[in-house]
Parts: sequence; C-alpha cells; structure tokens
Amino acid sequence: MGGIAGLFHPATPKPVDPARLRRMLATQAHRGPGGEGVWTAPGVALGSNRPAGVAALRTEASLTVVHDGAILNAAALRRALEADGVGFESEDDAELLLAGWRRWGPALPEHIDGEVALALYDAGRGLLFLSRDRIGAKPLHLAELSDGSIAFASELKGLLAHPLLRRMPDITAVEDYLAYGYVPDDACLVAGVAKLPAAHRLTIARGRPIVGPERWWRWEGGARLKGPAAEVAGQWGDLLRRAVRSRMIGADGALLSGDADSAAVVALMAEASPRAIRTLGLGPAAAPIARRFATDHSDAPRFDPGPDDAELLAVLFDEPFADPRAVADFAGADAARDTMAVALLGTGGALTMAEGERHRRLVRGERLRALLHIRVRQPLFTRLGAIWPDAGGRSRLEALALEGAEAYARHLAITPRLWRERLFTPAARQALNGHRAEQRYVDAMAAAPASHPLDRALHADLAIALPAQWLTRADRSAMAAGLEARLPLLDHRLLQCSARLPLALRRGGAAGSDVMGRALASYLPAEALRRPADDGWRAPAGDLAAALGGATLLAETGWFDPVALTMMVEAHRGGAADHGATLWQLLVLEQALRRLFP
Repeated sequence: MGGIAGLFHPATPKPVDPARLRRMLATQAHRGPGGEGVWTAPGVALGSNRPAGVAALRTEASLTVVHDGAILNAAALRRALEADGVGFESEDDAELLLAGWRRWGPALPEHIDGEVALALYDAGRGLLFLSRDRIGAKPLHLAELSDGSIAFASELKGLLAHPLLRRMPDITAVEDYLAYGYVPDDACLVAGVAKLPAAHRLTIARGRPIVGPERWWRWEGGARLKGPAAEVAGQWGDLLRRAVRSRMIGADGALLSGDADSAAVVALMAEASPRAIRTLGLGPAAAPIARRFATDHSDAPRFDPGPDDAELLAVLFDEPFADPRAVADFAGADAARDTMAVALLGTGGALTMAEGERHRRLVRGERLRALLHIRVRQPLFTRLGAIWPDAGGRSRLEALALEGAEAYARHLAITPRLWRERLFTPAARQALNGHRAEQRYVDAMAAAPASHPLDRALHADLAIALPAQWLTRADRSAMAAGLEARLPLLDHRLLQCSARLPLALRRGGAAGSDVMGRALASYLPAEALRRPADDGWRAPAGDLAAALGGATLLAETGWFDPVALTMMVEAHRGGAADHGATLWQLLVLEQALRRLFP
C-alpha cells in the first residue's frame, strides 16, 4: 500500500521546490494514510505516501528509493543478498531495494516477486530509474512539464497538482473510452501524459536523450499442458495455493463476494491459517461460503450505484471509468476500513482463464466461420445483419461476416461503432484522424504468439483489459478507502499456467469440470463454482436521461453532435432502445471533464 511521486530535471540539475512535490503527494494521501516522506537534491525530488509503520522512502549514500506495494519474496531476497555479504539494518523493503540495486542494477525488477512500482535515483550515475510490476497492478503516470522536467506519480491527480502540467484533452482517448468504458494504459485523456506500461522499466540519465521504456518481462503462454486432467488441475491448484499463501503475509483478511473466485481464495486462506480468517461479505452469496469455512465474518451494507455516483467515479479514477461495479467495490472496501488494512480479493479469474461470455461467443463464431468461405459468409451475414439489426447498433449476424478478431473487438464495445460515429461531430471525426478503438484489439490479437483464437483473445485481454480495467478498478477502489488489495488469481505464474490450460479445463461447461472445480473439489460444492453467463456490466438504474440533462461541458467540447445525442436520449426515454450504457458513459465523462479541465 502506498503511493509515489517525483520530479527530475534530465538536462541540468535545477533546484526543485519541495512544496510542489508535497502538493502532488497530498492528492494521493488516501494511498498512504500514515503520512508522507519527501527527499530532495539538486535537480531531483522523490516522495512517498506511506501507511503507518512502513518506510517507503530510504536514502543511503548516493542512492534514494521510493516504492508502492509489497515484495512478496522479501525474505528469500534478503537471504540471498546476505549470503553475498550484504548486511541489513532493518526489515524494510526500501532497504532491500537499495541492496538489490547495488547487486543487480536495472535487472532489479526481475528479482522481485510482487506487485511493486518503484523510483530510484542513483546520484553517482546521475540517473532516475522507474519500474512497474509484471501485470501492472501498481500504477505509474509520467509527464514532461513545460520547464523540461519529468514528473511522475502513482495517480493522475498527483500530476494534476503540479502547476506546470499542460492540461489539454486528447480526443482519441474519448473514442477509446466510449468503446471500452475505460481509457487503455497506452492512452490518457490528458494529452502528453503517459503511463509506464506493465513489466517495463525506464532509465532517464541526466544529459542524455530519453529512450523509451524497455520491457523487462513478457507474458508468454507456451504449449498446452499435457497429462491427465486431474494432474494438470493439481499443478494449477498448487500455483494458486502458493499465490494465496504468499499474499497472506501481513494481510488482515479477504473481501468475499461469494463468486467462485473469491470462494477459492477464502478456501485456501482457511487451509493455511491456524485461526479463523476475517471476511467481509459483499453480497448475499458470501454468507454460505463464510459459514462453510468458519470465518470471522461480517457483511458490508448493500450498495447499488445510481446516477449520482458518476461524480464519485470521477473522484476515484480521474480519467473516465464507466464500470459502476467500481462504486460497489469502493463501498465494500470502505466498510472494511476499521478492520482491515490489507485484504485478498478474488479478482480476475474469468478474464485470465478466457472463460467469460465474450470468449464463448468468440469460439462459437469461429466454428461457424470455419464452415463458410469468406466470399459466401461476408455478403450473406452482412445482408442478414442489415435486415435484423438490434436497437443498440450491433448485430450478432453481422459479426459473423467479420474476421474473428474484428468481431471480438466490436463485441467488447460498450457504445457500438455505429453510434460512436453518429455521436461525434465532423470536427471530432477529423481530429480522430482515422483512429478507432477496435484496432487496438485487432492488432493485439494479430501479434499474439498463439494460433487458437481463444489464446489470441486472452493475449489481447491481458495486454489491454487486465491493467486498464480490472487492475485499475481494484487499485483505485481499494486505495480510495485506504485498503491494500492483493490479487492471488493474477499471480504471474498462475497467469502463465492458465494460458496453457487445455481448452476442456477452462470454464464454460458443467460446474466442477473445469480446472478450478477439479483443483478445489474437496473444498467447494459444485454450486459455489458456477459462474453467471454474463461477465459484463450494466448501467445503474435511474433516470439517466434526466441526469445527463445537466451535462454542459460535453456540449462545449464540440465533440458531440447535439442532434444525434438528443435522438439517443429520446429513444431511450421513450423505450424504443436501451442506450443506458452509453448515457451512463457520457454522464461519467462529463464529471471527469469537470475535474480534469476546470
């Protein structure tokens, strides 16, 4: 748990005002309610938001480091370094990171097991080193300021606190957001702001040109696991058990939604703990799981997001983030504030094992595509799709006329491509210069080192949706409530194993026949392993059309055609079409614009 921020002058060591860094850290105070640490030297300033009792900033001779997150293999690393003659004064991760830098230099992140973002200044070499963990669980935003300095912060709001940050919107990020419901990691609504990609490091040496980030770890699926299903499931289960146990160190309990993933995490926590683990229920399905494992259980108050919560999402995420489940996540994390500081969550199973409705539809579509040549399939299903379109602007029949990657990308769109084209003004479409959100997924699937369409979709999901949607949602919702979230189902070793599973062991069939059902059959009943078919989100209930009526900034941007927007609102209000998801997206965008560009 924590946050980091800093300033660096790459050309000449100009003086740095520590008050500016403190203002950046103050906006991230929720990430480290124990206080802040600030260190400055000519041309550089590093700071951390830290929990009480945690030293997240440390200086030794010419080295200074700040970090966000926990090193899960800290004990093993400490023993390895001690064997090389290194002595330690404390158990602090910050001291361990400095010792690791002396031993391994820029290869340091490769030795860390955990979800850690870090910034290290080496005065002897005159360089700033930044790194982000393998899966991107811990965020890190970067920008070049108008005076030529480099600013970084865990959250965008940290950068926004600096007066020299230029605030201009990027229309391509709006296109991405309307498609996905979030802004991908390789984009930002504030032009000029970048996010250090997951599993990347960046070295900025004073007086030298800045070279782009370097990837230090690559997710690769590899060949399918072979052997009896029970044996493969056992391997997967052992990795999940290891992931849970490593994240239990220093944890206070778990947030239990009652779905298969959180039930699996609680089951393995109960196995490893000599006493009753603490759980907080996030829904009615949690109580039976809590009783089964005799946890120290309490239930969070039920919370249903509504139109008024669009502003809360803008506060939590800075950039527009449309998934209303994040509001309920925050409410649950906030309910745990008095009893937990670190909790395990069962986030990510459906995505990382390619077992959601999006994946099942892809597989079904590919089977049909294989039966008909594209010269027959394309005109046939294009015509049928035009005859039987749906009111939302998408058609399953028309999707069969497309190649699988394009159909998959369009299926993921919250606001369909047709309606995005209608809503944007000619000026906005010109500014987009041909950019369309779906191409990101098409390119990622084409570049995937895999042949099966499901594996290619998984590769794209892990590169795009995992860091920008699932991990961002978990991090911001928990951090805003002062809770550190740990995610064992997203352990990088488990991810690689999940990607190599035989298709028959991925979920989607009978409950208990998949890898989790086989691995945890002795822990959980079949009914606890069932998953709802729909893995998407729905717009909150309420009069979204009325709520959007006060959106003035959307009109002022010149991005949206008022006639098309009025048609959409009236069709939704009259029941001719369900545009609730798009109206909710626009409402959240309005609130984000108010905060980002006051």
